[in-house]
Amino acid sequence: MHDQFLRLQLKFRELMLGEDGQDLVEYGLIVTAIALAALGGIQHFASAVVTLFTNIDSSLA
Repeated sequence: MHDQFLRLQLKFRELMLGEDGQDLVEYGLIVTAIALAALGGIQHFASAVVTLFTNIDSSLA
């Protein structure tokens, strides 16, 4: 178990010090930005659907 942790720690350090680590951070930021934009879009869509069904409900009542 200790050897696996050491290997993981060394790999993490290698990624952070090398150019590959920088690429991973940039990709992580891009994925985060896309996820936040998708969440915002989904919230807007959900709000529009609720409004649509509310209008349908009030017109049927």
